[in-house]
Amino acid sequence: MARRKRRYTVPGVEQDMQSFKAAVMKREGYAVDPNRPDDVKYEVARELGVPLQPGYNGGLNTEEAGHIGGAIGGSMVREMIRLAQEQLAKGKQS
Repeated sequence: MARRKRRYTVPGVEQDMQSFKAAVMKREGYAVDPNRPDDVKYEVARELGVPLQPGYNGGLNTEEAGHIGGAIGGSMVREMIRLAQEQLAKGKQS
Protein backbone atom coordinates (compact mmCIF):
# COMPACT_ATOMS: atom_id res chain seq x y z
CA MET A 1 0.00 0.00 0.00
CA ALA A 2 1.38 3.41 -0.95
CA ARG A 3 1.88 6.04 1.70
CA ARG A 4 -0.51 8.93 1.55
CA LYS A 5 1.01 12.29 0.60
CA ARG A 6 0.22 14.98 3.16
CA ARG A 7 -1.03 18.25 1.78
CA TYR A 8 -1.16 21.40 3.84
CA THR A 9 -3.86 23.99 3.29
CA VAL A 10 -1.28 26.77 3.11
CA PRO A 11 1.20 26.16 0.28
CA GLY A 12 4.87 26.21 1.19
CA VAL A 13 4.60 25.46 4.92
CA GLU A 14 6.00 21.94 4.77
CA GLN A 15 9.48 22.94 6.00
CA ASP A 16 8.04 25.15 8.75
CA MET A 17 5.85 22.30 10.01
CA GLN A 18 8.81 19.92 10.04
CA SER A 19 10.83 22.49 12.02
CA PHE A 20 7.91 22.97 14.41
CA LYS A 21 7.63 19.19 14.92
CA ALA A 22 11.37 18.97 15.62
CA ALA A 23 11.23 21.80 18.16
CA VAL A 24 8.17 20.42 19.95
CA MET A 25 9.49 16.87 20.18
CA LYS A 26 12.88 18.12 21.34
CA ARG A 27 11.11 20.02 24.15
CA GLU A 28 9.31 16.77 24.98
CA GLY A 29 12.73 15.21 25.62
CA TYR A 30 13.26 13.28 22.39
CA ALA A 31 16.51 13.26 20.43
CA VAL A 32 15.55 14.92 17.15
CA ASP A 33 17.71 15.32 14.08
CA PRO A 34 16.56 18.70 12.69
CA ASN A 35 17.29 17.43 9.17
CA ARG A 36 15.07 14.35 9.68
CA PRO A 37 12.33 15.26 12.20
CA ASP A 38 10.09 12.42 11.00
CA ASP A 39 12.59 9.94 12.43
CA VAL A 40 11.45 10.88 15.94
CA LYS A 41 8.58 8.44 15.35
CA TYR A 42 11.00 5.54 15.84
CA GLU A 43 12.04 6.83 19.25
CA VAL A 44 8.40 7.40 20.24
CA ALA A 45 7.52 3.90 19.03
CA ARG A 46 10.37 2.37 21.06
CA GLU A 47 9.19 4.22 24.17
CA LEU A 48 5.63 2.98 23.63
CA GLY A 49 6.75 -0.59 22.92
CA VAL A 50 5.51 -0.50 19.32
CA PRO A 51 7.69 -2.47 16.87
CA LEU A 52 7.98 0.26 14.20
CA GLN A 53 10.84 -0.25 11.75
CA PRO A 54 12.05 1.74 8.73
CA GLY A 55 10.33 0.48 5.59
CA TYR A 56 7.23 -1.67 5.45
CA ASN A 57 5.22 -1.96 8.68
CA GLY A 58 2.20 -3.89 7.48
CA GLY A 59 2.24 -5.97 10.66
CA LEU A 60 1.30 -2.99 12.81
CA ASN A 61 -2.33 -2.68 13.69
CA THR A 62 -4.25 0.59 13.63
CA GLU A 63 -4.08 1.02 17.39
CA GLU A 64 -0.29 0.72 17.46
CA ALA A 65 0.15 3.18 14.61
CA GLY A 66 -2.32 5.56 16.26
CA HIS A 67 -0.37 5.56 19.52
CA ILE A 68 2.73 6.78 17.70
CA GLY A 69 0.96 9.47 15.68
CA GLY A 70 -1.14 10.50 18.66
CA ALA A 71 1.90 11.08 20.84
CA ILE A 72 3.54 13.26 18.21
CA GLY A 73 0.43 15.05 16.95
CA GLY A 74 -0.93 15.55 20.45
CA SER A 75 2.27 17.27 21.52
CA MET A 76 2.14 19.52 18.48
CA VAL A 77 -1.52 20.44 19.06
CA ARG A 78 -0.89 21.22 22.75
CA GLU A 79 1.95 23.53 21.73
CA MET A 80 -0.19 25.25 19.07
CA ILE A 81 -2.91 25.85 21.66
CA ARG A 82 -0.36 27.21 24.14
CA LEU A 83 1.01 29.60 21.49
CA ALA A 84 -2.49 30.75 20.51
CA GLN A 85 -3.42 31.38 24.15
CA GLU A 86 -0.21 33.34 24.61
CA GLN A 87 -1.03 35.50 21.58
CA LEU A 88 -4.59 36.10 22.82
CA ALA A 89 -3.30 37.11 26.25
CA LYS A 90 -0.86 39.57 24.68
CA GLY A 91 -3.66 41.05 22.59
CA LYS A 92 -5.81 41.69 25.68
CA GLN A 93 -2.93 43.51 27.40
CA SER A 94 -2.56 46.03 24.56
